[in-house]
Amino acid sequence: MDASLSRNLTMLTDFYEITMAAGYFEEGYEDKICVFDMFFRRVPDGGGFAICAGLDQLIRSLENLSFTEEDIAYLRSRKCFGERFLDYLRRFQFCCSVWAMPEGTPIFPGEPIVTVEGPAIQAQLLETMLLVNMNHQSLIATKANRIVRAAQGRAVAEFGARRAQSYDAAVLGARASYIGGVASTSCVMAARDFGIPASGTMAHSWVQMFPSEYDAFRRYAELYPDNCVLLVDTYSVTRSGVPNAIRAFDDVLKPLGIRPRGVRIDSGDIAYLSKRARKMLDAAGYPDCTIVASNSLDEYIVRDLILQDAKVDSFGIGENLITSKSEPVFGGVYKLAAVKDGETYIPKIKVSESVEKLTTPYPKEVWRIYDNETGKAMADYITIRGESVETANGITLFDPVETWKARTFTGCSAKKLLVPVFAEGKKVYTSPSIEQIRSFCAAQVATLWDEVTRFENPHRYYVDLSRRLWDERQRLLKEMSQ
Repeated sequence: MDASLSRNLTMLTDFYEITMAAGYFEEGYEDKICVFDMFFRRVPDGGGFAICAGLDQLIRSLENLSFTEEDIAYLRSRKCFGERFLDYLRRFQFCCSVWAMPEGTPIFPGEPIVTVEGPAIQAQLLETMLLVNMNHQSLIATKANRIVRAAQGRAVAEFGARRAQSYDAAVLGARASYIGGVASTSCVMAARDFGIPASGTMAHSWVQMFPSEYDAFRRYAELYPDNCVLLVDTYSVTRSGVPNAIRAFDDVLKPLGIRPRGVRIDSGDIAYLSKRARKMLDAAGYPDCTIVASNSLDEYIVRDLILQDAKVDSFGIGENLITSKSEPVFGGVYKLAAVKDGETYIPKIKVSESVEKLTTPYPKEVWRIYDNETGKAMADYITIRGESVETANGITLFDPVETWKARTFTGCSAKKLLVPVFAEGKKVYTSPSIEQIRSFCAAQVATLWDEVTRFENPHRYYVDLSRRLWDERQRLLKEMSQ
């Protein structure tokens, strides 16, 4: 069972969240209802889309929100919070409503991934912990999906625990990787906690520990005959590694009637060495013995190996996956969208000198427009909450920046993406199993056009605003400029 079930992450927050909360309290804003959105501005690695992940851990964190006496004592020691506010924190009970995109959903810049509505203090205090959960796992799931797509159906194993930035990053990164499509993880804790298939072979130290490479291979085959994958590059792949592996297969597995699982190459020119190894294994009568490649691989190296006709059947990916080394920050943000006055939502907007930092006001819905004939996703459509979206007679969308660009979609349907997770503090969402999330992710990525999923210069998937929402945002911008 996931250890985060019992972890209280309430104090996983930036200090200014506490000082703002105290300020809201002093102003009498503790019951003022606010709406915040989490969204991101740019897809990592210049990709066409990202993958939403981390919701399950966010849910568990929200279920465990409470300030302990130890927390209160620490805040009191800062000598900047009054006793009335500290007593408020002592009695803290989560009562926000939360909507989110299901894990595994392809997501795009500018659209709400998570929306929180509730008392100002509570909604503000959630920011850091919410972003930690969603940013990290969305980043790793996105990277994993890129690598899995590069592998073109060949299995990818996540091997990165020892390179992760912490033990939490190792475990939750393995979870996110599995959502993104990897087949297994080397991290035993993640395998145990989340039901992910565990995989692994041996380290070079195993080979070095024995008097000879053959002795190491023979003993491993004796110990693990049904799962025998031998690491063949400790000394020389072609001169000793593969020949000794074949000898161990002949001496140990063949008499048992067991076929070897594979060999792993972890260094050198993998394209060349895999071709040589394949010929040697085939000639020895082991055409079904797979070849696993590892050694600081990423999606581009995987793609190039396949283009070079490398005889690799699966890949083990470590540091470049678990840290998303090429782009290690997801960049999701959490911004105020509205404040409620009675039954009316007062829209709020952040205006910046940087156009990309302009926010979209109001409580919102996100819709995905699908072509009925192909099932492909055509665009996302953001509306003010409560707006109806009719597609029976077609729907016209326009670019919110380049407004002269418009397109009418016919023969299409619209699906609402944000689903209720909490209703006034009560969980109303049942988390799918990780297998269901993984399958959902694969199915949803398959709805994207190839032009969106390519690595270089992907087509920009359109995320458009409804006319009403665009007009309201323009009105607020005009007011701000006066």
